[in-house]
Amino acid sequence: MAIWGWVPVWRRNFLVWRKLALPSLLGNFGEPLFYLLALGYGFGSFVDQVQGMPYLMFLASGIVCGSAMNSATLEGLYSAYVRMSMQQTWEGILATPLSVRDVVVGEMMWTGTKALINSTPILVVAAALGAVHDWNALWALPVLLLAGLAFGAMALVVTSVATGFDFFMYYSTLIITPMFLLSGVFFPIDVMPGWVQGMAQGFPLTHVVAVVRPLMTGLPLVAPLLHLAVLMICAVLALTAATWLLRRRLIR
Repeated sequence: MAIWGWVPVWRRNFLVWRKLALPSLLGNFGEPLFYLLALGYGFGSFVDQVQGMPYLMFLASGIVCGSAMNSATLEGLYSAYVRMSMQQTWEGILATPLSVRDVVVGEMMWTGTKALINSTPILVVAAALGAVHDWNALWALPVLLLAGLAFGAMALVVTSVATGFDFFMYYSTLIITPMFLLSGVFFPIDVMPGWVQGMAQGFPLTHVVAVVRPLMTGLPLVAPLLHLAVLMICAVLALTAATWLLRRRLIR
């Protein structure tokens, strides 16, 4: 199939999402917003400054990144599994000239889109609350898209070997939750023990925060190409693995 073979898969998911856009946005947007308001103002009242900025500003940049990760992960796990196993949407798609790779790339592109859809309103709210330094924060949007692609592809790898919804708890509990807590979303990594700092450097979310936070807060960017390269490598490797695993599962 042509290089754009994934577009019909992405478009199909978009059209379905559009019918339920409002409840979907409320569900994915509400929790990060509550984190931002409750911790930013509540806990932030006990904290003077973090890395030379108000805690609300520090937290807002982390919450935006965490929202992108969680949105892409949920879409690549639960929603993708429903399409694969319960609705058998993918089997129907494979009855057309589209290939397994088209399906996987289309799903990955959709997870990136969902990450962007759900994290952008939080960025807007952060700006309204004065937690954004300047217009350079808009450069965070393509980084969040890339993050969504990486986390979505990783989730699709898990979905490709899942036997049911309960299977996702292993990934959420052992990978996503530690990543959310230890990647610099809520506090600087350098306050943690050395072995935790080393582990955190292996988390993709750490590299997302390392780029997005400076763009939103005015801190200097340090080695942005390295951080972006890590995300790209994660996306490519996970895409390759998911395609191979799903081809074995779907093609009989």
